[in-house]
Amino acid sequence: MKSIKYIILVITAVVIAFSSCMKDLDTVPLDDTEVTAADIFDDPNAYREILAKLYAGLAVSGQEGPAGLPDISGIDEGFGQYLRAIYYHQVLTTDEAVIGWDDQTIKDFVYQSWGASDVFITAMYFRIFYQISLANEYIRETTDARLDERGVTGDLREDIEVYRAEARFLRAFSYWHAMDIFGNVPFVTEEDPVGAFLPEQTTRPELFEYLESELLEIIPLLKAPRASEYGRVDRSAAWMLLAKLYLNAEVYTDQAMYTEALTYLNEIINAGYSLESEYQHLFMADNYLADNEIIMRVPYHGIETQTFGGTTFIIKASIGGDMSTAASGVDDGWGGLRTTPQFVALFDEDDPRAMFFTEGQTLEIPNLSDFQNGYAVRKFTNLDRDGNPGSNLEFPDTDFPVFRLADVYLMYAEAVLRGGAGGDEETALTLVNQLRERAYGDDSGNISSGDLDLNFILDERGRELYWEGHRRTDLVRFGMFAGGDYLWSWKGESQDGLPSDLRNNLFPIPDADITANPNLQQNPGY
Repeated sequence: MKSIKYIILVITAVVIAFSSCMKDLDTVPLDDTEVTAADIFDDPNAYREILAKLYAGLAVSGQEGPAGLPDISGIDEGFGQYLRAIYYHQVLTTDEAVIGWDDQTIKDFVYQSWGASDVFITAMYFRIFYQISLANEYIRETTDARLDERGVTGDLREDIEVYRAEARFLRAFSYWHAMDIFGNVPFVTEEDPVGAFLPEQTTRPELFEYLESELLEIIPLLKAPRASEYGRVDRSAAWMLLAKLYLNAEVYTDQAMYTEALTYLNEIINAGYSLESEYQHLFMADNYLADNEIIMRVPYHGIETQTFGGTTFIIKASIGGDMSTAASGVDDGWGGLRTTPQFVALFDEDDPRAMFFTEGQTLEIPNLSDFQNGYAVRKFTNLDRDGNPGSNLEFPDTDFPVFRLADVYLMYAEAVLRGGAGGDEETALTLVNQLRERAYGDDSGNISSGDLDLNFILDERGRELYWEGHRRTDLVRFGMFAGGDYLWSWKGESQDGLPSDLRNNLFPIPDADITANPNLQQNPGY
């Protein structure tokens, strides 16, 4: 991180409250004494170092560890970190979690009562487009023409071709979040001019088509599965993102693409991955060892990547009441996150994946602000497999698993059940039972073919993948997020749960950007 601090001289932090997210993304300094991107790339080491900044943007929140020189402003730096913002939108809005804090509008996620001026939604939006702007600049500066101008040849040129493909993947990854969470969004690539301008708004189907073509184009440019170094993406990550697009294509484009999803899920299944032997190992301080299952990760290290977001937030915010901090390998707990009784009910009493802390906790949640109302969750921990704490009690070493093989197995089963060609129900049943055998330690939790249906898949996705950032997208795909088909505690600002507005299947484009850019139209209902 120290070697890339000068990036702040190139990219101005997005100011949430005052400017269009895209209007000033690609600017050059007015002061000709300042360093520009073109100057920085005269250094051969810069290509790798700035790529590191693109990856770091998923893990940290600024340029100086847990706080200082934030990438985006207008919000507490920890609240604006990428993974923490994803957790708010993808987990806290669902049956997987509630929060007891009273910071600004944070409980509106739990209630599904947010509006277009919500500061946390605005932070997510600007964080996504900040990442996209960094990727655009990197891609713009690594064209063949730019490399020819700088006389870049040989091994460095070959390395840069891979780096550039990775940058394109990271841009696609953030655009996927933009499309999934916000729908029709502003669209800018490296082909757009440098300077202040008001971008046009693209539609979900248009953005889907762009992302599909981008991923298909970069797949052969990325390293082979499991051939890249720790923390960097390879072809499997691109296959997985493609499969995610296709599995949700009916939501994004109104067209079913389950056969296409199975094409790339099969690529991953045949790429040499295997399930980690112990489920808990995937969420521990030494989960870097689980590279046999984790396809894409956001790496953390308690000394090198300190943040109040990421797994620091997930682990510490879930500790309170009578819970021991030492049992999670950290120095304190923040007393915020628990889960709902409806989510607890998805598990049978013998399922070891139900990592709930119940001592002193009530199952029901009559008082959302009381941490001891609702079961706590100990899924993520800063202890390693031998029970030792990570390198730092304040900031965990635990990586965040973005994509993993278990998700591939469940996606395969769902795509088959939804009619996709290229898979079969016998294989789907086998893959699902492999997950359950891993969880239970034997075949006592196995299901039969008569049990395997879409309702089971949704519930099993909850049991296997909870708190990993998938639940909202899953519930939207199954028609059970907004509205009244599925109720859970504090949805609709009621302990018993009430229907929410169907507009909530999409988040609003923040008022700040609607005001700044007349080309943008707000999502329906906001």
